[in-house]
Amino acid sequence: MTTKTTPAKAPSDALLLEIAAKHFHSIETLETQNSDRLDFHDVAVWAIRAALEAAYAAGLTAATKR
Repeated sequence: MTTKTTPAKAPSDALLLEIAAKHFHSIETLETQNSDRLDFHDVAVWAIRAALEAAYAAGLTAATKR
């Protein structure tokens, strides 16, 4: 017997921007701005880790609300 799974819902742009803004203070948008100064950022690895942990936690929260 096979089980049917529902595909995961993509996170909202607002949630992604909220996580990015919290962990990478110089990021104001996640849209491409066609400017190296605005599109590329020097980021510490611990900030990347914290942002990934926040995204993972948001995913867990969303999955448990189903």
